[in-house]
Amino acid sequence: MSIYKRLEELQIKLPPVATPAAAYVPFAKTGNLVFLSGHISKKDGKVWTGQLGKNIQTDEGKAAARAVAIDLLGTLHAAVGDLNKVKRIVKVMSLVNSTSEFTEQHLVTNGCSELLGQVFGDAGLHARSAFGVAQLPMGACVEIELIAEVI
Repeated sequence: MSIYKRLEELQIKLPPVATPAAAYVPFAKTGNLVFLSGHISKKDGKVWTGQLGKNIQTDEGKAAARAVAIDLLGTLHAAVGDLNKVKRIVKVMSLVNSTSEFTEQHLVTNGCSELLGQVFGDAGLHARSAFGVAQLPMGACVEIELIAEVI
């Protein structure tokens, strides 16, 4: 099944590539790998702010990570021109703005990982890291970067 058909079934519309907020590019390609820069969480077009364990709970963080995944898909589409060229999602790295007591960064990151699995099937299964950090740019609650292999 086409990746775009799956996105349609999931009622996902790919967003345009966001303008970088600092001195970097949204993606870089080398060989068959595409590296996507970190994307921060957004809700209704604005930075989704907050700190897990303080004023955001795990379920909301998971929704924020899913929203980041959708933005990542938009950037990946721009990088390769056709998401059907994605051979597999290789790696996801997730940074979760959280208190030192919060220990569910892995569950927050599932919001991204589960969506990638829904969209790409087995090709969406990936290696992953999930870190708790003291703060993220603009107070975002989640930031995620991604590496994909393309044909």
